[in-house]
Amino acid sequence: MRYVAAYLLAALGGNESPSSSDIKNILGSVGIDVDDDKLNMVIKELKGKNLEEVIAAGNEKLASVPSGGGGAVAASGGAAAADEAPKEEAKKEESEEESDDDMGFGLFD
Repeated sequence: MRYVAAYLLAALGGNESPSSSDIKNILGSVGIDVDDDKLNMVIKELKGKNLEEVIAAGNEKLASVPSGGGGAVAASGGAAAADEAPKEEAKKEESEEESDDDMGFGLFD
């Protein structure tokens, strides 16, 4: 990821075709050692491509990846079941507190 980010920084700075030395300078300025094999692979894959199109294609691929969220509500039967669950828990907690009061002492007495 760092190689792609450095490539994009160089391109953003006006260099339409960053070389390996350009990327090494960017990464070296923040103390990152460069793996030449990975760097050459990134340069080879991005060379001659329109970066805006590459980013747009990546966004489309990411949109199809499930990212979580909403699964628990859907599995439990929807929003109605999700609303009922906290009420039931609150009733259980209240009944436990009442049972302590009935005994004449509480946990922190």
